[in-house]
Amino acid sequence: MSDSLLGPAQIRSLADALGVRPTKTLGQNFVHDANSIRRIVNTAALEPGERVLEIGPGLGSLTLGLLDAGHPVTAVEVDPVLATALESTVRARLPHADLAVLHADALRLRDLPAGLAPPTAVVANLPYNVAVPVLLHVLATLPSLARGLVLVQAEVADRLAAAPGSRTYGVPSVKVAWYASAHRAGPVPRAVFWPVPNVDSGLVRLIRHAAPATTATRVQVFAVIDAAFAQRRKTLRAALAGWAGSAAAAETALRIAGIDPATRGEALDVASFARIAEAKPGLIN
Repeated sequence: MSDSLLGPAQIRSLADALGVRPTKTLGQNFVHDANSIRRIVNTAALEPGERVLEIGPGLGSLTLGLLDAGHPVTAVEVDPVLATALESTVRARLPHADLAVLHADALRLRDLPAGLAPPTAVVANLPYNVAVPVLLHVLATLPSLARGLVLVQAEVADRLAAAPGSRTYGVPSVKVAWYASAHRAGPVPRAVFWPVPNVDSGLVRLIRHAAPATTATRVQVFAVIDAAFAQRRKTLRAALAGWAGSAAAAETALRIAGIDPATRGEALDVASFARIAEAKPGLIN
């Protein structure tokens, strides 16, 4: 193991010195296996020297792995103790590393401080309790992000990467597809985490693409998505009645969009939801 990376003993020692105990409230499960860190960094397939955004660096395992591989890191950490300690943890092992630590809630991140080069990739062990909203928020807020690799619960990984028509396809699948293509990039065993979670975990690779060509705004399209999946078992004619003002208005919008009103939301891709949003009564010119 490289001296710069953290193993189980170092993780426990750091946590004890800081008085840190991982909490479910913050969704903290720290990766303590150096080989797993190397695998995550390699799987991210970053460009040489590419600047990375890391959300929830915790005690610094993945941060050190990214820096050791030559990638500058902008780390966003909500826990004040961990945010303060990360700089000294890194400096003790990689004194010349290019690291910027932001003590902030990633869900409230609006932009990065002036003078910081924009990251072009996000690589993160996302806090499990807020993984989807955090991912959607940073994709919306930081258009410089061209690619990413995130570690999430296996169930969430399946949803993010699901294609239309599959059992796990839903709101996260469609909303992420507005920004990027998402694919499963392998499992991560429970034993490499501290504490050991009671769920399986997996990696999801993201590649940014252009949003669907549409006259509707992202907010308008996302409102259709939310309405369509709020009642999964209903046809779109019924599920979108509240959104459109009535079932008849929903049917009209669906037919204008070229979609059978008897279809269910899980059959549609993000471009189809964009067409429906364009056809909402009151938005048509």
